[in-house]
Amino acid sequence: MRLYNTATRRLDELPAPPGPIRMYFCGPTVYQRIHVGNARPFIVSMWLKRWLEHSGYDVTLVENITDINDKIYLAAPGNSAQLAADAAQWYIDDTADLGLGRPDHEPKATETIPEIVALIEELVELDLAYPAGGDVYFRVDRYPEYGVLSGRLDEDSVRNPSEEEEQTALKESPRDFALWKGHKEGEDTWWESPWGLGRPGWHIECSAMAEKHLGPVFEIHGGGLDLMFPHHENEIAQSRGAGREFAQLWMHNGILQFGGEKMSKSLGNVVSLREALDEWGPETLLMLFMGAHWRKPMDYTDETLAAAKARADGFREVFRNASEPGGSWDELAAALDDDFNTPDALAVMHEWRDHDLLRRGLDVFGLGSLAEEDEAPAELDELARQRADARSGGDYDEADRLRQEIEAAGWEVRDVAGDSGYRLVPKR
Repeated sequence: MRLYNTATRRLDELPAPPGPIRMYFCGPTVYQRIHVGNARPFIVSMWLKRWLEHSGYDVTLVENITDINDKIYLAAPGNSAQLAADAAQWYIDDTADLGLGRPDHEPKATETIPEIVALIEELVELDLAYPAGGDVYFRVDRYPEYGVLSGRLDEDSVRNPSEEEEQTALKESPRDFALWKGHKEGEDTWWESPWGLGRPGWHIECSAMAEKHLGPVFEIHGGGLDLMFPHHENEIAQSRGAGREFAQLWMHNGILQFGGEKMSKSLGNVVSLREALDEWGPETLLMLFMGAHWRKPMDYTDETLAAAKARADGFREVFRNASEPGGSWDELAAALDDDFNTPDALAVMHEWRDHDLLRRGLDVFGLGSLAEEDEAPAELDELARQRADARSGGDYDEADRLRQEIEAAGWEVRDVAGDSGYRLVPKR
């Protein structure tokens, strides 16, 4: 299998099965319910894990939860720990309803403080970091390969913007970034360190969590395209600066767009994953994500969702008809082994009418429920029987009335060959 590697700008081959394949994907910062765009790295990582395991790989997936961050302090002054705990549980509950399972490890920053402090101490000893006024900063100029991942190698990257507001007056250089932040008035959580009370910066959290659960070198690091700089660039500088080989292949998924704009909490144009699940259901959402290549942007609109729902209904319809031989698993494998091309895989499966083959393919993406036939309530089955009798007796007005009553209850009645002469199908 080969995947596009942001670091090398090419498709790189994974080692042959069984690997191992160790993966770290950046999870959410938990200060409110995640939006649909935040769910994309989770979906891509879980799909990739399921496919690699199906292909015979030994896979370990780590997906962190950032529960120490400026955004959490700002969202809940004096109550940040409770908000982080609540929002972390919302994230787990909402992503669980996608039906894809869980990563092997979901570490929290609050559970990794000793490892974070130890890594910062190493960087200070190596003169790659320096304490300043209770903070500790990384010396970007001491890491000559800084900017290689993102391509920001010139003066345009002299400022190192972050999702955290950093005190620039304490820095030796504007490019330096915080590894540790001294405790400030109003912050209700802090930890002890050699530099005083405080808490870690965002970037060092992921370096420490990845190493704790995967070791000093692992195969794949993933996350949204918006994390490439500065977050992932800073992770590389920290970890490789401390002598770790760190990640070998970098995956950056495309951004989800809402009406042509990036879905973003800062822009206020977000739809929470919870809202999307309640309105459309997991099958439609997964079908929407499957229809876009993981590296490309994708649109979240009523039109794209309606098209995804129609695709899901099309697969359901296949299982309501007789199974037909034909199709090849090798075609699906070829699409997924070539940069995990889910749109091509979707096109392959659309041609299949073999129920066993199709069910096996849909299961990879958590869509096995499309093969399940819903059973109508007994009272609706009785109405459908009465309608069939009315039709056979020529009472078409009564048959039409009974059909409308069945549809009002959320079901369709279809005339088919066979003993009963009808089939009840849920309206989708």
